[in-house]
Amino acid sequence: MDELCDLSAVALRRAIGTGEISPVELLEACEARVALVNPALNAVVALDSAGARTAAEAAEKAVRDGEDLGALHGLPLGIKDLNETAGLRTTYGSPLFADFVPEEDAGVVASLKAAGGIVLAKTNTPEFGAGANTDNAVYGFTSNPFDPEKSCAGSSGGSAVALATGMLPLCNGSDLGGSLRTPAAFCGVVGLRPTPGLVPKRGTLAFSPLSVEGPMARDVADLGLLLSAMARDDAVDPFARPVRAESFAVDALLDLSKLRVAFSEDLGFAPVERRMRELFRARTAQFRHAFKSTEDRDPDIAEGHRTFEVLRAVGFLAAHLSKLRATPEQVGPNVTANVELGLTFDAADVAAAGERHSEIYRGFLAFMEEFDLLIAPAASARPFHKGRPFVDAIDGEKLDTYIHWVAISYGITLTGHPSICLPCGVDDDGMPYGIQIVGRRFGEAALLGAALGLEQVLAGIPECRRPLPDLASLAKRPA
Repeated sequence: MDELCDLSAVALRRAIGTGEISPVELLEACEARVALVNPALNAVVALDSAGARTAAEAAEKAVRDGEDLGALHGLPLGIKDLNETAGLRTTYGSPLFADFVPEEDAGVVASLKAAGGIVLAKTNTPEFGAGANTDNAVYGFTSNPFDPEKSCAGSSGGSAVALATGMLPLCNGSDLGGSLRTPAAFCGVVGLRPTPGLVPKRGTLAFSPLSVEGPMARDVADLGLLLSAMARDDAVDPFARPVRAESFAVDALLDLSKLRVAFSEDLGFAPVERRMRELFRARTAQFRHAFKSTEDRDPDIAEGHRTFEVLRAVGFLAAHLSKLRATPEQVGPNVTANVELGLTFDAADVAAAGERHSEIYRGFLAFMEEFDLLIAPAASARPFHKGRPFVDAIDGEKLDTYIHWVAISYGITLTGHPSICLPCGVDDDGMPYGIQIVGRRFGEAALLGAALGLEQVLAGIPECRRPLPDLASLAKRPA
């Protein structure tokens, strides 16, 4: 039964709908896989086995009774520990919330449950999502499933690891400067940073287009399935708008031979390791022929570092300044550094950043009138030792701040356009390597179709296939 965990979410959902498999059987298989590999990885940090069992039994009965079934009916889900889950501990990776059990679900969780999804687990994240390495004072490190001594990145690291190892068929994530895309790249799974507003947000940062909720999965079709349950309109989010959620359930390839594609190894401004640049050139050379036309071209994201730093810091001030003032001893170094950085900026800095952000967005709109897709590396550096908090230098050159190493992803954040991280083989250390594919604003359906087509092309190239971790080896590691 454990092999059910290795089937795609789309295949599982079809089998549940036909009665071929039971939601209870699938739940038990996921719980067995968690017990097998999670002790070595620490990706799943809280379980609601009793609640999930009750939901699975109800899902099984609904199938027998011929009821209408939602898109995610009977599928166990992992929820990032930044999203509140009714009756299941939600810590945000912070000692301030170590014992917090919400009474209500966050909006995105409610949407997933309404589509028939079953919340089984919470997945690990750095404190309040601040940091591109998944570690916090409540639960500790989450390890990379391809080498448990290395980082799985962050902040959606627990979700990426749970997916890569088959602990769960679907997980959600969130992305500010690469929090969803970088873990996907480090762990060999797929993730989508959608256009702001496609998946509505609630809370302090709802008025910022930088932070978004998004789906994570093991393949593109599964990604579309999860997005179909997440995307909706919600007047509380000023960026939200009416959507046809069913359009994201991918069942057809987009014809790659009709697409004009730009390739950029650093977006014109991001620090990227020499070895990662070389790998990008080598890998993309193997599939450029699939497109109508290709061109090496960088978008204009000049001053992206300063712009992102200022706008990001404003968000951290809004969300966390009061915590730092009231209980500084219980706030970790990443959140503290971001708040302190925000306090150094004045209104003129914020105004200048807002102006440049608008210019970057409008310039990218024009850029994407020339191209259907932009393809770039998903990460600027290889997975590093998990005890190292972040990448502080690229090819021996010191970086200015702890977030500069993810500029290859936050550059796309500033454009306001959707981006899918797609696995593309392994690097020369045997660790997963990923690329990001950027589409047009609110063009997620077409982007998913293109990613599905490219995924199939990559599957036929030995060096570019999605890698799989060694579960047997993980099971033998001490907890």
